Amino acid sequence: MASGKILVAQGGGPTAVINQSLAGVVLEARRFRDCRRVYGAMHGVRGIVNEDLVDLTRETSHNLELVAATPSSALGSTRDKPDLAYCAEIFKVLRAHDIEQFYYIGGNDSSDTVRIVSEQAQAANYALRCIHIPKTIDNDLVGSDHTPGFPSAARFVAQAFAGANLDNAALPGVYVGVVMGRHAGFLTAASALGKKFHDDGPHLIYLPERVFSLAQFLADVKATYERYGRCVIAVSEGIHDESGEAIASLLAKEVERDAHGNVQLSGTGALADLLCDEIKAKLGIKRVRGDTFGYLQRSFIGCVSDVDQREAREVGEKAVQFAMWGERDGSVAIKRTGFYSVDYELLPLSAVAGKTRVMEDEFISASGTDVTDAFRMYLRPLLGAGMPDAFRLRPAPVEKILKR
Repeated sequence: MASGKILVAQGGGPTAVINQSLAGVVLEARRFRDCRRVYGAMHGVRGIVNEDLVDLTRETSHNLELVAATPSSALGSTRDKPDLAYCAEIFKVLRAHDIEQFYYIGGNDSSDTVRIVSEQAQAANYALRCIHIPKTIDNDLVGSDHTPGFPSAARFVAQAFAGANLDNAALPGVYVGVVMGRHAGFLTAASALGKKFHDDGPHLIYLPERVFSLAQFLADVKATYERYGRCVIAVSEGIHDESGEAIASLLAKEVERDAHGNVQLSGTGALADLLCDEIKAKLGIKRVRGDTFGYLQRSFIGCVSDVDQREAREVGEKAVQFAMWGERDGSVAIKRTGFYSVDYELLPLSAVAGKTRVMEDEFISASGTDVTDAFRMYLRPLLGAGMPDAFRLRPAPVEKILKR
């Protein structure tokens, strides 16, 4: 007899809309008569292994809606990157609790976890439907037009740079803003959507899809500063030299690494400080300021794309529909149709798991320090309604009397 039990978990970095996907799963699953229980795992796969589960069937629909509109991961998350042995423990718990459907909301690593668990269930001849629900502000999942979480983070980045540009115009100097993105520069590129006038910043955008040269960087900054009397710069945390070495590790005296052995790029202002120091020392510009957006861009409340909210809910709902009515495991993907509308497909897990999408060449300018109109057209509808705008005075100069 079927148990009617499903389990949902959230993994990786939180986003502003990940709880929309969670609510989409829970509310959609409760519409099906065959679904008896919806469990949630606290802190992702770690919660599964520790059997730290909660019964989401008992949540009211009203409270689920309130949680859905709240940023970050309501169930908690984890940075654990399961290997075969770890996934075997996950499967052991799923089997012990008679789980029939496993939904994991996350990015690249999460999709790979779903793939491994799916293969283990098949090898054990255990009926387990495994669905990966996309989420990442990096927008680097293969097979999707874009990924839930990215549009809201991009909206924040665009607005933040629009504000930084206004500040920089009032008190001219050089401003460096470092944005998340180890391998893919989509989020850093979103800074360009904050521009209105031709001389607005960011004047220079540096992405991990292109090799970074410190000498060329300084030359670019010098030329821009001489042209406009100021310079606003957007830099991806993942910029690297021609050997692939992160610039942050080349310039820093001490390098911190995360649990996976990667150079720690987020949560530190080192890269911004180092680039600012280089500008001051080599170009002699006195007013140089740097910011690291860090975790601010991931779950910033009050700066959420309505398009992102809607689609994040729908990928959760579609995941349940694919599981209930489909005959295979997979990863939900967003496909763009028309000028702007979307449809949803279920891709094979092997087509998504462990793969990384980077910005397409058509989105990056020939200079490598800007984006193209194709990227602006790609991103603009994702940012949602009500994007703020900035205007300027049209000053009428008064003739000088004391000609000093």
